[in-house]
Formats: sequence, C-alpha cells, structure tokens
Amino acid sequence: PQPSPGVPVEGENSQLHALARTMEQVEALAACPAIQTLYCEFEDVRKYPDAVRAIGQFGKTSGIATLRIVKPGEEGFLRQIADCRPDVILVRNLAALSYFAREFPALPLVGDYALNIANEITAHELLSRGVRRLVPSYDLNWPQLAAMLRRVSPHCMEAVVHQHMPMFHLEHCVFCHVLSTGHDSRDCGRPCEKHRVDLRDRAAAAHPLVADAGCRNTLYNGVAQSAAEYIPDMQRLGIRQFRVELLRENPAQALALVQRYARVIAGVESPRTAWKQLRVLNQLGVTRGTLQT
Repeated sequence: PQPSPGVPVEGENSQLHALARTMEQVEALAACPAIQTLYCEFEDVRKYPDAVRAIGQFGKTSGIATLRIVKPGEEGFLRQIADCRPDVILVRNLAALSYFAREFPALPLVGDYALNIANEITAHELLSRGVRRLVPSYDLNWPQLAAMLRRVSPHCMEAVVHQHMPMFHLEHCVFCHVLSTGHDSRDCGRPCEKHRVDLRDRAAAAHPLVADAGCRNTLYNGVAQSAAEYIPDMQRLGIRQFRVELLRENPAQALALVQRYARVIAGVESPRTAWKQLRVLNQLGVTRGTLQT
C-alpha cells in the first residue's frame, strides 16, 4: 500500500541525523541547523579526530561508525574510534558492541542496520545491553516495519530515510587487485585514496565501490533509496529520529539533500513534492526500495 497523506503534529520535535563519508561533507553539514548528529564513516581513520573537533565546534553531536566486520585481533580499530572521543558510536556488529560495553561503558551506542533488527526480540535484546537507539533492518518493507513499531518503543528507533543500499561487503580488495601490483595495505600504495571505482552490472548500470579502514570493500547500489513519502507515517507511529546517509555527494549536493529531508520532517514540504525533487537532485536515480510491498 502507498503511504497515507498528512504532516506531523506540531510541537512533536523530530530530529535529523546524517552520515558523512568525506571530510568535505562534514564541513558542509556541521554548520547546518537542521542536523542534530553527524556520523562519520571514513576510509582513513586518521581523519576522525579532525571531524569530531569540527562537529563539536558547531555544537552538534559527533558519531563514528565501526567497521561492518571486526575479526579477532582487529580490536585496534575500535580503540582508535574511542580515542577520538566522539559523543556516540554507531555499532555495526556484536564484536564492537561487546568491546565498547566492556572497555568504554559510558560511551553511548546506536545499533545500526547491520545488526539486523527485524523483530522485537532482537530490539529488546540490544536495548537490554545498553544500546540507546536502534536502526531497523533494511530488509523490512513498510507493513513489517509498522508491525515491529507496535511491539517496540518507536522512540528508540532511528529510521534511515535516504541511503544507497549496500549490496555486497567484500573481503577481497578490488582497488588493490586492479590498481596496484601489491598484495595488501602494506605494499599496495593505497589506490583507494586516489581513485573512484564503479562496478557495472549486466545492464551496464554503475554501482559505487568503497573501501573501509580494514581494506574490505562495500558495493553500493548506484540508485539511492528514499523513504521521503513514508516520513509522516513514521512520525504518526512515534518515530522521531531520522537519518540521511551520504555517499559521493559534493558539499552543495549534501547540504541540499539534507535540507530537503529537514523540510519534510518539519512538515513544511509535501513528501510527494520532495520525492519529485529528489529525483531531479539525483538525476532520476531514486527509488522507494524495500519499503514498497
């Protein structure tokens, strides 16, 4: 079914958060009044301290995302994140959840989509472990998400309303294999810091490939997924925390995107109008994605 029309009730404050993947995006959004929390996910962890400082200068809440996978012996990545002193950690796996609960129990945690929060059992288990907010699984369609929100307090949920869906997470580093004669990060010359790589599917559609700090690669859908038309329905069910995820947007595009969603969340712009404008901003590259039935 299509989302129903309407705007949120005045006086019920919703908050908008954003995830940035470049320092330029951070600098563009740190001063944006619409943003409450600015998460960072960089390939180079050495940039995190500067990002945390830049975000804090504007009174925003700073956050850092963990790697999607943490293997035994890779806890150093988690220690580096904590040493940057962000206000919150975006946790993506149980290893990180256990590590921060044990080593840095005072650090607020947000459970990201990768924890596969698709039912109330998982949600309540994570909340019992001290996670402050939860991001519903990307696998849920609208009826399934609505059903879960009737069994879990919607006030602890953070809904991602714009993102490029991650399709594959690879141990194999395509950057190293294709753009280097090296074997790993010790001798590859880090071509991931200099080049952009897209993989094309059988229909010749290009999908962005991004390396992380652990030299693993994530392939993102080249078409962004938007839940703009569902935002009023989410608000009526009690969700007050929303997130926009950036990928390769330049500073101007990032700011325009966030401001568009901020107007929808505030109830001053029609979700359908925003949807049409988003198609223009993304060169017709926006889909309703998994929320459809």
